[in-house]
Amino acid sequence: MLRPWQTQFWLVDSTGTTFHTKLINQLIADIKSGRLAGGTMLPGSRALANQLDVNRKTVQQVYEELESQGWLVSKPRRGTFISNMLPEQGLSEENKLLINNAHKTKPPSSLVKNIYQDSFRSGNNISDENDGIPDTRLIPYKILARAYRRACISLSRHSNLGYGDPRGTKVLRDSIQKMLTSDRFMNCSVDQICIVRGSQMGIYLASRVLDSNKGAIVVEEMCYAPAKAAFEANGFKILTCKLDHNGLNVIALEKLLAQHQVAGIYITPHHQYPTTVSLPMDRRLALLKLSKQHQFFIIEDDYDHEFHYEAKPIPPLASLPNSENVVHIGSMSKVFAPGLRLGYLAADKKFIERAAQEIVLIDRQGNTITEHVLADLMESGEVKRHIRKTRKQYQARRNFAANEFSRVFSDNISFNLPTGGMALWVDISKLVEGKEISNLQHKDVNLSTLFCDHSAKPTHIRFGFGALNEQEITQSLQKLSQILLQ
Repeated sequence: MLRPWQTQFWLVDSTGTTFHTKLINQLIADIKSGRLAGGTMLPGSRALANQLDVNRKTVQQVYEELESQGWLVSKPRRGTFISNMLPEQGLSEENKLLINNAHKTKPPSSLVKNIYQDSFRSGNNISDENDGIPDTRLIPYKILARAYRRACISLSRHSNLGYGDPRGTKVLRDSIQKMLTSDRFMNCSVDQICIVRGSQMGIYLASRVLDSNKGAIVVEEMCYAPAKAAFEANGFKILTCKLDHNGLNVIALEKLLAQHQVAGIYITPHHQYPTTVSLPMDRRLALLKLSKQHQFFIIEDDYDHEFHYEAKPIPPLASLPNSENVVHIGSMSKVFAPGLRLGYLAADKKFIERAAQEIVLIDRQGNTITEHVLADLMESGEVKRHIRKTRKQYQARRNFAANEFSRVFSDNISFNLPTGGMALWVDISKLVEGKEISNLQHKDVNLSTLFCDHSAKPTHIRFGFGALNEQEITQSLQKLSQILLQ
């Protein structure tokens, strides 16, 4: 096609120290100013090289770089054109307003932004985001692989890989119902169980099912930030309740209930997150009585029930009298690994039905294969065997970490040995007295200020020992001592 005019370029005033950068900057400037409109055909690389008296390869490199950035589009046997969909950072303020749809979306809270950014730090390294996570090296991979193979063969033979019950596969709900009945004293039916992609999805579903117009959500003054963010995202006002050495302060909760209308309370009674304290039975019964009296839901996050080391764990809230308003959330992430993404809700049938209605909109079909795999492993006793084995290992790591803390830090720190879980809650107030510590760069440690809103100085750290063997625990604490004892 014969072009009516040859596009000319003037590079004398263009910024850059090399011809390559001068040409790139000039082309971008001409596009941003509107001189080169979307769809405009640029001179061929040979023609432009001749015009500017440079090597053709230089022009080709410029075109390729601008194409990779989204400024240009190469069309085979036709030529190089200005893109009709320009990079947003290259647009004028006027054009940005024309294409920017951000004002049409609901802005995220600062808490959600922080959690989202933190999620990018996670990777395959077992040490990343270590806040009491399990050790993926302990997963029985061979047993898991054989179970996946059996599930794939069985499901394909029986054509059972289509859409199913949004509450989850019946076989897994059956297995979980047996576990909850026999191991956790809970009297629930299969219809009162819903499978979710981990405890966070269960929490989010609870925040969707509950009505923010019916009252606020109460959380412990130090709590699991993603749970709080889920309730905030769904319009709930958040109230914080005081904690003490026994966990949730029920007297403080009564005062909140007298002053505010409350739709629900989110709580981690088994091992309070992050302080690891187990809520005693008298407080559990008092909380349940208040729930029935004031008609609010209790969202019980039982994220690590399997790992209790001292005698038997206290029965969950959902197994006790007056537990009609309890939504019990459990997860298999601590049993195997977070990547397995399987958890469950156990609640009143109507609540489960509402949760399933929400699931239809966001997760019409869960991971059928993985659900069958877990059901297989639960029914064969492999899950129980794995829990029994790893519980001993995690208990040994807890004891070793406690001894190492005492050896490395002596009387400068203090802590109560947790009855379970995969983390220690350590008082470092003596070490930080008179110091300004707002951020602690250590992969296995989080400051207490991370878990609360107020701007008080840090007094404790949460140290995750679960994902570390003894040698790694020693190395981690040696690094921590270099930070805190300097």
